[in-house]
Amino acid sequence: MSAAKIGTEQPGSSRRRQWGSEKRSEPLSIVHPAPSRRKLAWGRVAIVTTIAAWFSYVVSTILRQLANNPGVGFRFQFEAVLYLLVVTLLTFSALMYLTARQGAMNRFAAHVRVPRGELDGHFSNHQEGITVLVPSYAEEPSVVRATLWSAALQEFPQLRVVLLIDDNPFPSEPEVAEKLAETRALTGDIEQALQSPLKHTRAALDKFRQAGNCADAQLLADLAGSYLWSAQWLETMAEQETVNDHVEEFFVDSVLMGLARELRLTLLALKSAEAQHSAPDRTRMEELHLRLVRIFDVKLDYFERKRFASLSQEANKAMNLNSYISLMGKTWLSEQRGDALVLREYLPQGRRAAAEGLINIPDSTYLLTLDADSILLRDYCLRLVYFLESEENSRIAVTQTPYSSFRGAPTRIERIAGATTDIQHILHQGKTHYNATFWVGANAVIRKEALQDIVQVNTVGGYEIHTYIQDRTVIEDTESSIDLGTHGWGLSNYPERLSYSATPPDFGSLVVQRRRWANGGLLIMPKLWKQAHERRLQRNPMRLREILLRVNYMSSIAWASVGLIFLLAYPYDSRLLSPLIFAAALPYFLCMGWDLRDSGHRFSDIFRIYGFNLVLLPVNMAGVLKSIQQAFTGEKIPFARTPKVRNRTAAPALHVLVPYLIVLFSLFTLYRDVLHENWGNAVFAALNATLAAYAIRAYIGIKNSISDMFFGVVSWLFVSPKKTPVPAASYPTATPETTDWETILYQGDRRLNRDLRGKNDRRRRINLR
Repeated sequence: MSAAKIGTEQPGSSRRRQWGSEKRSEPLSIVHPAPSRRKLAWGRVAIVTTIAAWFSYVVSTILRQLANNPGVGFRFQFEAVLYLLVVTLLTFSALMYLTARQGAMNRFAAHVRVPRGELDGHFSNHQEGITVLVPSYAEEPSVVRATLWSAALQEFPQLRVVLLIDDNPFPSEPEVAEKLAETRALTGDIEQALQSPLKHTRAALDKFRQAGNCADAQLLADLAGSYLWSAQWLETMAEQETVNDHVEEFFVDSVLMGLARELRLTLLALKSAEAQHSAPDRTRMEELHLRLVRIFDVKLDYFERKRFASLSQEANKAMNLNSYISLMGKTWLSEQRGDALVLREYLPQGRRAAAEGLINIPDSTYLLTLDADSILLRDYCLRLVYFLESEENSRIAVTQTPYSSFRGAPTRIERIAGATTDIQHILHQGKTHYNATFWVGANAVIRKEALQDIVQVNTVGGYEIHTYIQDRTVIEDTESSIDLGTHGWGLSNYPERLSYSATPPDFGSLVVQRRRWANGGLLIMPKLWKQAHERRLQRNPMRLREILLRVNYMSSIAWASVGLIFLLAYPYDSRLLSPLIFAAALPYFLCMGWDLRDSGHRFSDIFRIYGFNLVLLPVNMAGVLKSIQQAFTGEKIPFARTPKVRNRTAAPALHVLVPYLIVLFSLFTLYRDVLHENWGNAVFAALNATLAAYAIRAYIGIKNSISDMFFGVVSWLFVSPKKTPVPAASYPTATPETTDWETILYQGDRRLNRDLRGKNDRRRRINLR
């Protein structure tokens, strides 16, 4: 899908704040508050109430109506079965929400944060490195810069950060070329900026190690001075940053100043020890020096796979990551073969050493995949790798902190989308309690060893293409989660808030993101059943709640969308309605309201989220239909990246029109049900009409929706004129002196099915006379 930028705002300007947007800008605490026993008990009550209400509805309404009306006819029986199926599926999704939520509460209650001293001691002589991979495509350089800085300031030894630029390496437009050059320069600029604090902290460490018999008081004073200098350097950088929006405010306050505050907290402890005429032992002081060096010691680079014909050219994030991962741990020789640049593995034995064109890609034990619009807090790598290196987690392949939303969203739709993100954070934490974790692609620490177990090697165009992260669907992280489980690896969510990711600020960009999320889950289901069967044969069966949570995660968008359409469109018999349906849904909405309030949002957002889901109904259905299309055709669905621009993105006309149709049809249903005194359906129709109308006004906008529909119709009616054929004289005649003979010898005939005897081809034939 091509997304058009609309508006007059400049890339560096801030988006105008809407009424009803979020005023709070400070993020939630890193550690989740431990829930009380009362809260845990009410969570269990909610689960039991939902099951009991559904069961009571089946017995008291469905079975009773069928038993008391044996001659009611086929239509009523069909309606009863269909209505029961819809209600059961929607109730099942609500039950899975409550189950995952309860698992999250149990994890938050049991979680104890690892002390700082344990982390410093563990990593004082750590030898295992980590490579941060940041895939980027057509991103704003300012957005990528914040992501790279948050990765570069991770307190981790042997840290490498690689920006994987997936743009066309040879753009013709001057503006695009300038933006690409700015993006390429980011890694070098950041590494250069870190040289000053790195030299200072290394010098302090060397001085400490050479101190010999120096008094502990002097060593303590030098250590405190190094922490003071480092904190001041970060504070100076923070003061020089330009803040245009809530994301940049988060970067300054939580990344730069957050790290500075933590260093000053250590400084306070050192000053207190000095005032009390005491000091940490020398081993501890060396660990504290090493911590400062780790903060500023990082290698940054960028890589562009599209420069090399020997790497995959598939236009998706998964293959961008796969291409670089396949090169790690080896040295490659860059060779020009005609008009193609290819990489060959460099084997120096028996051949002359190549002085130029060598590319060395270091290996590492761990990988961290990080979206270019995500930001990590300071000890993300430290805590997650410490978790992986605990003995009980030796078979955990992927760990992550499901990302949270940036606070202070200037638009209503970004605030509500962020609220759903924070809810999903809780649910993903709960899935880990039941061993049903899914890899969420925005950020994750991965054992490279585990990726080697699931790699697939194919030959494309004579080149070996390695696929670690599947790109068969556009939700590549979900499919890879199943692949890892099939090979005996586990996944886990770390129960803290250590990562944040951008939320689409307008309806057009949200359509791209949510349509991608709705696509692919159904296609992955067979892999889940295969995994369950294999584990049963291995006498290590998947538990029921794990299976149910995974099925709901991959398929609920499909049945929830179809079920909602049936409830909106089909005039069900009023005898099928019962207050017990409301009783089964009430715990779900109450618990969601409490979760929203605990996440810093409003309890009343449950109604706004319902309207939000109504306007996203055509988007979700489009993703589901794409999955069905792919299942029948076997073709890959193009990967549509979420536009990350400050201006508004145009939405497809159909996705804007359908919410209006939902409002009109709900009003028609309301009128019809009032005439027939079908009061239950009438209330439901009135609620849908009201909330959908509110969502259109709040999240899409009346003017924006009219504009999108108008330009959608115009673009559909507009037919591009045929290009005027280029006259024969414009084709240059190839001669022996001008012919690219290297390309001909390497590529061969690339005209494929063209008729070599055609008139146009005769114009292009090489003139060897």
